[in-house]
Amino acid sequence: MEKLQPLFTIHLGSLNVTITSSILVQWVIIVLLAILAKVLTTNLKKVPDKKQSAVEILIEMLQNFVKENMGEKYVSFIPYVGTLFIFILLMNLTALLGVTPPTKDLSVAGGLGLISFVIVQVNAIKKVGVKHYFLAYKEPVWPLIPINIIERLVLPVSLALRLFGNMVAGAVVIDMFYGLMGSLGLSWVPQLIIPIPLHGFFDVFDGGIQTLVFVMLTMMNIKIVAEH
Repeated sequence: MEKLQPLFTIHLGSLNVTITSSILVQWVIIVLLAILAKVLTTNLKKVPDKKQSAVEILIEMLQNFVKENMGEKYVSFIPYVGTLFIFILLMNLTALLGVTPPTKDLSVAGGLGLISFVIVQVNAIKKVGVKHYFLAYKEPVWPLIPINIIERLVLPVSLALRLFGNMVAGAVVIDMFYGLMGSLGLSWVPQLIIPIPLHGFFDVFDGGIQTLVFVMLTMMNIKIVAEH
């Protein structure tokens, strides 16, 4: 695994915060999404124009997606599911700009997995109560408590490794292909055109699939853990 080199360090008293490219790219995405959200939600009209209509269609698609997969009781998770999907997808697509996707950083993928894990557990406790939540670990019989605990703890690990592993694998294949073209002495024109299908598959298609898988597994676990 390639170790990311720090871009700069922020000194906060005795605490030194190292900023890598993955952190910086995430900041840029967050700022751009905040600006876009502000622009798209300003001056909303009762009779929507084209811009507002497009946004409302996307929101309605997201609402239907959550309702169909989780049910009406989980509509409160629409903002989280939508934000998670957009954020991961944009991070995966940064490779098209020649930027290393933050999801190639295991700490980023792990952080996303941990956030989903915490949300799954907190939602389950809110739904069934603390007592029932912990009693569920002894189902169907109490000797299975260790296995049930491990099963819960596997969620953030599996989410992180699946996203991280697939993004790294795609990047390795593309880097090897660029290295092959360089060794063949091709001019810059074919080196620019030939890799387009690879980027289309690994960055766009696979990046989109991994985003969808991460979000779907998060949604399913939110529902299943709270109801069992």
